[in-house]
Amino acid sequence: MNKYVFLILFLLVLNPFNCFSQEDKMSITEANQLRADIIEKSKKTLTIISEFEQFKHLDFLSNDIKSSGSLVYKSPDLIKWEYIEPFNYTVIFKNDKLFINDEGVKSNIDLSSNKTFKSLNKLIIKSVKGDMFDDNLFDIQYFKNTKHHIIKFFPKENSLKSIISVFILSFDKKSLNVVEIIMKENSEDYTLLKFINQKINRPVRDEVFFN
Repeated sequence: MNKYVFLILFLLVLNPFNCFSQEDKMSITEANQLRADIIEKSKKTLTIISEFEQFKHLDFLSNDIKSSGSLVYKSPDLIKWEYIEPFNYTVIFKNDKLFINDEGVKSNIDLSSNKTFKSLNKLIIKSVKGDMFDDNLFDIQYFKNTKHHIIKFFPKENSLKSIISVFILSFDKKSLNVVEIIMKENSEDYTLLKFINQKINRPVRDEVFFN
């Protein structure tokens, strides 16, 4: 099961470049307005189609692990990650199950019976849409730089806090699309994921999520 915990965490990301960029803390008024705007946009986001690039940094490796592929999301809870380079690997979250296709070798995991898996599944969906505003789950801080609105989510639950110190979501200032999702592990390891060529609310057939 630890293999699949790592897999899910692999899909949640940290951007090392943003960590060192100049950030200014938002005022309470700015933060409240941004939160309201993102929640409203999230309600209207029914589908997302995007390419992505992912870089996994492991402290014991000299070079980051790079991969790329495509993401498809359909409201309320269908999401598909398809890795194309350097290998073919597909992960689908559907009906509280995780479906995996590893170059033709298929398997699935029931997430409903595992509270941690189920919570991570919901967080993946919410992070893609940008709506992780749950004050019971996170301490939330709001920042901005020249390009992005930046929101940091610090987990409160011990089960999540033990493996993730902070999620950081970066939003394009104009479109409010999530352009980078950030996760910092409780170590020197991190993962970077960038969304490219995003298309919002385009038609998506359910058949896309068949494994």
